[in-house]
Amino acid sequence: MEIPNDRRFFRIGEVSKIVGVEPYVLRYWESEFPQIRPLRADTNQRTYQKKDVEIILEIKRLLYEEKLTIEGARQRLKQRKARKVPLNYSFFEELRKDLQGVLKILS
Repeated sequence: MEIPNDRRFFRIGEVSKIVGVEPYVLRYWESEFPQIRPLRADTNQRTYQKKDVEIILEIKRLLYEEKLTIEGARQRLKQRKARKVPLNYSFFEELRKDLQGVLKILS
């Protein structure tokens, strides 16, 4: 699932669906990664911003695809911040659009 462009804020259930992990995993990652700090709504429910969701997607990639430990992922995020390398999902968005075009041609 991808991050909706028309939204700025997301609740934990929505982020859970976008990222593809359970809410308890998101709560655990909050305790392990200082980069994730959702705001709290008046109802005390977590409210994530789009940048939080992007960081969470990067954490998931580091843990699930690169098979890093929590500490390894934490270090990688620190290195990225020190180098000021932004998350770049535009490549994947372009790739998705290209693949959708291929699917239309094939069908």
